[in-house]
Amino acid sequence: MMKRTILLGLIFCLIISSCVKNGTNLDDLNSQLIDAIESNAYIKNLESLILPQSDDYQGIPQDPKNPITIEKIKLGQLLFHETALGRNAKMDEGMGSYSCASCHHSAAGFQAGVAQGIGDGGLGFGLKGEGRITNSNYNLQDVDVQPLRSPTVLNTAYQEITLWNGQFGATGMNTGTESEWKEDTPIATNEMGYQGVETQAIAGLKVHRMTVDESFVHENPEYRSMFDAAFSEFPTDQKYSNETAGLAIAAYERTILANQSPFQNWLNNRSNTLTSGELRGAILFFEKGECAECHNGPALNSMSFHALGMDDLKSNKGMVHGLDEGVKRGRGGFTKMEKDYYKFKTPQLYSIQESPFYGHGSSFESIEAVIRYKNKAQKENNGIADRYLSNSFRPLGLNDEEVADLTQFIKTGLYDNNLKRFLPQGVLSGHCFPNNDKISQRELGCG
Repeated sequence: MMKRTILLGLIFCLIISSCVKNGTNLDDLNSQLIDAIESNAYIKNLESLILPQSDDYQGIPQDPKNPITIEKIKLGQLLFHETALGRNAKMDEGMGSYSCASCHHSAAGFQAGVAQGIGDGGLGFGLKGEGRITNSNYNLQDVDVQPLRSPTVLNTAYQEITLWNGQFGATGMNTGTESEWKEDTPIATNEMGYQGVETQAIAGLKVHRMTVDESFVHENPEYRSMFDAAFSEFPTDQKYSNETAGLAIAAYERTILANQSPFQNWLNNRSNTLTSGELRGAILFFEKGECAECHNGPALNSMSFHALGMDDLKSNKGMVHGLDEGVKRGRGGFTKMEKDYYKFKTPQLYSIQESPFYGHGSSFESIEAVIRYKNKAQKENNGIADRYLSNSFRPLGLNDEEVADLTQFIKTGLYDNNLKRFLPQGVLSGHCFPNNDKISQRELGCG
């Protein structure tokens, strides 16, 4: 009996020492993470990293000109996925076959699932959007594609200005850029005075060949009462329009929050919702990895722009259209200021592994590849002069184990595995969504 007790004690000690050696003592790691966050100069406190619940309308950042209401959210959720909005397709066969969600769907973390999102002129879906291809009946120049990797709408409430170059939004950093709001261009939508989420939603409908007007609600009468409830203050002749549709879509988008991820659960409960590897990665995120310098706040993003020397879209990544120099110059392509050349907006980091493309140009295919690139800090785009590179683009000195831990934190610690909760059960037209072409119907099992 004595020998058995001693043996069990030795085994217990070995387990404990192994845990300490490998950094898996959860209590210690939890304490270290709290200290790492509270001592980080870019983080106010632990509470400042918490995402609100999606029904906490007062806690969600919103445009004062577009207060969030349940009526707008319900309408916006349907319109975001409604393929019947695709009424301006280049070819008859494209009519009613695409939606906002064609390039921003839950299966890909509200990204596209392909290197370059395709709306009108696209076919198929696959499992997570990876099966989307161009329709061979379309001329390539007529296919509607995203000019860069489709940014997610997840946690978009924490973006006052939107797109990789931040061109949409009349407030914040875009104050003073009015000279670039050219008439008869999508950027002119800024003249309406809304923040970026609203401006992008309104402009995006026209840009991506969708329309809401009196004829739309006439053809889809169930939507009329929803517009009436959401926008009772609008005159009848303005109530059914791209403006009101965009405002409803933006209200819905602001509620799409990754608030069920393990890290968010940890922040709310301080319980053991993170694994030892995720905890070690989180500590690195807020300390040695220097990630919080740019990725901070509830969405782990910021309204900062940086030139990190990443490549633009490449033909071998499935590029449909070439990029003009303005797009390649990022923020500088919008502001026309050399100090902004090749700078792109800092993205949010939640649930990003569902779409295997990273960087504004989809030049990376894994989270680990991005971390290794930033750890090494050697530009891949030789067309960008070193003088334009961000001061934040510097070697981090992470070893392979640290890269693995940091990857695990971002990949699984920030992963909300229940984004389907933001989907409607169906759209009022009865169409398939997010796409409604014949191939997508078959792959989605609808139609």
